[in-house]
Amino acid sequence: MEWVEPMKKKFTSFSVSILMLVSLPTIALAEDDVDLALELSNPVANLISVPFQFNYDSNIGANRDGDRALLNVQPVIPFSLNDDWNVISRTIVPVILQDDIFPSAGDQFGLGDTVQSLFLSPVNIGPSGIIWGAGPVFLVPTGTDDLLSGKKWGAGPTAAVLRQTGGLTVGLLANHIWSFAGSNERPDINATFLQPFITYTTPDAWTFALNTETTYNWTNDSWAVPVNASVSKLLVIDKQPISLGGALRYWVEAPDALPHGFGGRLFLTLLFPKR
Repeated sequence: MEWVEPMKKKFTSFSVSILMLVSLPTIALAEDDVDLALELSNPVANLISVPFQFNYDSNIGANRDGDRALLNVQPVIPFSLNDDWNVISRTIVPVILQDDIFPSAGDQFGLGDTVQSLFLSPVNIGPSGIIWGAGPVFLVPTGTDDLLSGKKWGAGPTAAVLRQTGGLTVGLLANHIWSFAGSNERPDINATFLQPFITYTTPDAWTFALNTETTYNWTNDSWAVPVNASVSKLLVIDKQPISLGGALRYWVEAPDALPHGFGGRLFLTLLFPKR
């Protein structure tokens, strides 16, 4: 696995770069800018953002020889329907580099399959303080390699519900996808995704978060349960708000085809608030 060591070095270099950026002088955070950090904890916030999320995992395959580096590009774009309702578009486009995910698999690099979610969400928070959004989710087989794609079209429902009190956010993001078309040589997709999360944002725009990104595969009766503990900081550099952070991940349970043990995540999010 010749690419693994260079990838680890790049991951370390990226980590150092983030720490250097966090230490750069920034303009003073206004109260509205601090609120942006809290909005990032809301998956259906009325805020344009473009997260770049880099993940590294290892111990993939029956022999635990595989490694995977994954860059998720995840633009979030809200659209106003009227004074009462927004539609929030959340897209996940994965760029994948992997090696030896099963014996003799070799290495692959390219796009994975795209997940597109649309949430209908009320503009105003009701008296209960509950924030929610619901709508459809679509799986699009954009993978550029047979081992980077399920070769299936899929669709299903998705929803998010959360409550924010002070700097605390507690919520759940979920979806279920069934395949309805695609290659007959590939297994059907019937999977539930559950992401319970809790975050705390400080008055100086640090955010500490704990979540799982659990998937239950109904086709083969298997669980994948990674737990992520992360920290991030909202900065304003040359009038551009950004969020930088990292996370440590542990795979509590996973089938052979997925990672095991510890993994890591680094992320950079560009924010475009309505001023």
